Amino acid sequence: MGKGLIRLFVLLAGLLVAAPAQADRVKDLGGFQGIRTNQLTGYGVVVGLPGTGDDNLEYTVQSLKAVASRFGLQLPPGVNPGMKNAAVVLVTAELPAFAKPGQRLDITVASMGKAKSLRGGSLILTPLLGADGQIYAMAQGNLAVGGLGADGADGSKIVINIPSTGRIPEGATVERTVATGFDTAPMLTFNLARADFTTAQSVAAAVNRRMGAGSAEAVDAVSIAIKAPLGADVRATMMSAIENLDVAAAEPAARVIVNARTGTVVINSAVRVGPAAVTHGKLTVRIDEKPQVSQPAPLSQGQTVVTPNSAVSVQEEHRPMFLLAPGPKLADIVKAVNAIGASPADLVAILEALKEAGALKAELIVL
Repeated sequence: MGKGLIRLFVLLAGLLVAAPAQADRVKDLGGFQGIRTNQLTGYGVVVGLPGTGDDNLEYTVQSLKAVASRFGLQLPPGVNPGMKNAAVVLVTAELPAFAKPGQRLDITVASMGKAKSLRGGSLILTPLLGADGQIYAMAQGNLAVGGLGADGADGSKIVINIPSTGRIPEGATVERTVATGFDTAPMLTFNLARADFTTAQSVAAAVNRRMGAGSAEAVDAVSIAIKAPLGADVRATMMSAIENLDVAAAEPAARVIVNARTGTVVINSAVRVGPAAVTHGKLTVRIDEKPQVSQPAPLSQGQTVVTPNSAVSVQEEHRPMFLLAPGPKLADIVKAVNAIGASPADLVAILEALKEAGALKAELIVL
């Protein structure tokens, strides 16, 4: 299995080396500042559960009393509603940029208490608030739950997926628009998803060629400031043209990504190595225990005893040292490591040793 993974590295390396450099669209490199989604959160109650709700939790009682009070119903002191058919939940949603009142949002509902399952429940009208504490949407509807749980009389149980979390497609209605300010800001700012001075300069140069000299300048490794006239229609047209410009992005920094849990190793095409001599082998020490039974001679009044008998052997794989020449290509590195038949775990050890020796010209990241 290890050799198969190494062969996959060789194939990927060949594709990376053989493929010509291609231009990227500006919209694939980042986004305009202020044009973003916003997180919404709400606290609500799910009712109509078939006995799988919360079990006598104080905040559940308070929540149900609050719901009843909305309709002018005041429960007498000391009277608590049943808990098994209701559950308190947190409701979350993503509010897209430019969302308008009346548009629908998908919401996720998750139990806060001891509810075993939300299957079959309905969310009561719940306000969804933004980080500023303002209400931006209202949520309500029947839950779609993919999980399932069942308990036996003897205490046995079975749970499939997560029955305490569900979704309501288009379960919220937008009530307030988030102002982006893109049409009134003094300048437009385009932010790269990954900081890189070379890419920032390339984007600014592409905008200047399209919009005229002096229209854009790279502020830092992430942001490009763009001059734009006021007005939503003019700016929307200008932003559309900028997003579709082709830019030759800079080559990424040399990185080797290692997932220690799964043994996955990813090497990008920018990795280089210096001259190094590498040898890799395994030393196996084997101890076999073969106890023997010693019987006394007849009429000797001796006792039967177990005599220990150990066999110790040492086996070492012979793998000669090889020279790792300076590798201008990713394929050269992988082929050299593949020559000694290294498994993914062995490959990680070799890469770490090369890094410590100063021969690996890349950042080694272990997840």
